[in-house]
Amino acid sequence: MPRNLPTGLFQLLPAGRYRASPEELRRYGSDETEDLNFPPDIAVLPETADEVSRVLAFCNEHRIPVTPRGAGTGLSGGALPVQGGVCLSLEKMNRIVEIDRENLFAVVEPGVITQTLQDAVEAVGLFYPPDPASKSACMIGGNIAHNAGGPRALKYGVTKDYVYGLEAVLPTGEVIRTGGKLLKNVAGYNLTQFLVGSEGTLAVVTQATLKLLPLPTVHRTLLAPFDSVAAAARTVAKIFQRGVTPCALEFMERAAVAAAEERKGRKFPGGDSPALLLIELDGMHEAPLDADAESVCAVCLEEGASDLLVAETREKRESVWDLRRSIGEAVKKISPYREIDCVVPRARLPELMDAIRETTARHALSAISYGHAGDGNIHVNILKRDADPARWKTALPAATRELFERVIALGGTITGEHGVGYLHRESLALAIGEANVEILRRLKRQFDPNGILNPGKIWVKALP
Repeated sequence: MPRNLPTGLFQLLPAGRYRASPEELRRYGSDETEDLNFPPDIAVLPETADEVSRVLAFCNEHRIPVTPRGAGTGLSGGALPVQGGVCLSLEKMNRIVEIDRENLFAVVEPGVITQTLQDAVEAVGLFYPPDPASKSACMIGGNIAHNAGGPRALKYGVTKDYVYGLEAVLPTGEVIRTGGKLLKNVAGYNLTQFLVGSEGTLAVVTQATLKLLPLPTVHRTLLAPFDSVAAAARTVAKIFQRGVTPCALEFMERAAVAAAEERKGRKFPGGDSPALLLIELDGMHEAPLDADAESVCAVCLEEGASDLLVAETREKRESVWDLRRSIGEAVKKISPYREIDCVVPRARLPELMDAIRETTARHALSAISYGHAGDGNIHVNILKRDADPARWKTALPAATRELFERVIALGGTITGEHGVGYLHRESLALAIGEANVEILRRLKRQFDPNGILNPGKIWVKALP
C-alpha cells in the first residue's frame, strides 16, 4: 500500500482501478510542462460520477490532496500532483453520451478525446470548433478546466463559448448540475461559466453539454510570406479592418518553421521567409468566401507580402496545418525551455514582437515565437540552448517577469489559453492585481474549505 494513505481509500473502487507502480506514478506526475515531475502517492481511475464523489468525499474527510487529470497535455503544470496524494485520472470516463442533431448539442464525459468528438459530430454534418494544438490527444475535461482555445478561436471562440451545462463533483463529494441544452438561461449566477477555466481547483467535471454548429463545407487556406516580422504583425489588424474575419490567422517566424521542417522532414511553402501568416477562411458558399480571399490577398500584398500561396486541395491544406501544429513539439526538442502564451490586443502585435526580441536579447537568451496572431495570442518559447545552468536559473525568471510587465503595459495578460497552473502562480497578482487575487481565494474557500482540490496551483501561498 502506498505510504501515508488510509486503507479505506482502496475500498472505494474495484482493485483494477488503482495505479501504484513507480513507473505509473512517474507518468501521472508529469505533463507537457518542461521536465517537471511530481509523482502522486496513488492514481485512481473512476468510471462514474458516483465513484468520483466517493473518492473526493473520502479525501476531503482525511485531508488528502487530490489532483484531477485528463490526458496530461497541459503546458502550465495544472495536472501536476505537487503535494502528492491522489491523482484522480478521468481517462476511463470517455463516453460520448449523446449527439443531439435536433438541438445541436453533444453530451460527453471528460475523458473524451477532443478530436474523437470532432470526428463523431462531423460524421453527421455537425461541427465542434475548439481545436487546441493537442486535439488528437487532449481530453474535453482538460479543455474545460483550462478554457482551451486554438487557431479557430479567432472566429468561433474558445471552449467556454460551447459549454452550456455541466455535471461536476465538489471537493466535499456533492454532485451538482448546471445549465443544459438552453441557449438562454439567466436563472441565478452562471456557475457553468465559473467552473470553465477554473483549472480543476473548484470541482471535477464529470459530464459536459456542448453546443454544436453546422459543419462549414468550403475552405480557403492561404500562406503569406513576409520579409520582416514587423510587416507580418502589422498586416494582422489590417485584414480585420478590411471587413474579413478569418477562421484562423496564424503567425510563424522563420525559426519556428525551420524546427517544424526538421521534425517532419519536409519543407514548408514559403518557409524560408523571415515570417509567415497562415490564413484560413471557411463558410458555406463559394462566392462570398472567394471575395473574402481576394480581400485578404490584397491586404497582404499591400503590406509587403512577397507572394501569396494557396493550398488548393484538402490534402495540401491538411499538410500545411500538420506542419503548423507540429511546431510546438518541434521547438521543445531543441533545448530546455519555458513557454509563455501571452496575449495582447491584436493591433499591438508589432509592439509585442519588439518586446519579445528586446527582452530576450537584454537577458542574453533566445526565443522562438509563433501562434494565434488573429486574436493576439503568441506562444513565446524561451530556450536555454547553451546557457550555463546558473545563468539560466537567474535569467529566465527575470526575462519572464520583464516580458509579462511589457505585455500588461500593452493591455495584455500573462496567459491566453494555457492557464496559470503551477508555472505562473507568482505572476497572477501582476496580471490581475492583489484585490482580485483575494476575491478568487475567497471563492476557492467556499468551494473547497479544506483546500484538497488541485493544491499548489494558481496561488503562491496555500489557502489557510
